[in-house]
Amino acid sequence: MLTIEERIMMLPEACVANILSFTTPADTFSSASVSSVFRVAGDSDFVWEKFLPSDYSRLISSSTHQSFSSKKELFRCLCESILIDNGRKIFKIEKLTGKISFVLSARELSITWSDQRHYWSWSHRSDSRFSEGARLIMTDWLEIIGKIQTGALSPSTSYGAYLIMKVTERAYGLDLVPAETWIKVGNGENKTKTSYLSCLDDKKQQMAKKEEIFGYYRREPEMREDGWMEIELGEFETGREGNEEVVMSLTEVKGYQLKGGIVIDGIEVRPKSQKLSC
Repeated sequence: MLTIEERIMMLPEACVANILSFTTPADTFSSASVSSVFRVAGDSDFVWEKFLPSDYSRLISSSTHQSFSSKKELFRCLCESILIDNGRKIFKIEKLTGKISFVLSARELSITWSDQRHYWSWSHRSDSRFSEGARLIMTDWLEIIGKIQTGALSPSTSYGAYLIMKVTERAYGLDLVPAETWIKVGNGENKTKTSYLSCLDDKKQQMAKKEEIFGYYRREPEMREDGWMEIELGEFETGREGNEEVVMSLTEVKGYQLKGGIVIDGIEVRPKSQKLSC
């Protein structure tokens, strides 16, 4: 009598491909070592189209990548991230889960007074994949807002939104008054948090540690693998269906504190379990 393993090995290629299409990219990659049937089935367009976003044709048409020999090759390309929508967004899917991430460039954001040269400066940056970033010269009213639709993201997934930024050597006024961060989905309520725009120097860090003893915790930007820093704006859940607008915000408008010297690269929206560097 044949064992279960032997019976599985005898399944037709089309049947194996259908089974793999209900698994995950990670399972499909690893199944190639099971047998030649699984390897061939795991390379089929039928399987990998199931792991691609439903609007992948539009994504590819709006990027510089136009030709692919197979759906598996296309999937691998999207795992490396691509620029879309005239270079104003980065799209990426996570290799093992197929979850979707986006980075909205600074040009995709609403930044108060960013069109005024004495407040903000736009220029090309060699450390960014986007064509330009926004550098704050001086303001006492900082307001940055980004928007994305839940329908563009993976369903039933917990997401976080992160402002990608850097602090220049001549920055000032960033560690005195905390900014407010929040996310709002559809008509839901937004939960506000606070975060400073720069990290403290050694002397100020010692003072902050003493404050933590009394229950005060100071949120600051965190380093990313790509050399930039990020501030978490908040988190949200996508539903199984529907398409609601997600509004992501960072503001510092209450203290009337003059500040300058931060560079805005964009806002990244990624599954909470991931840490990406695009």
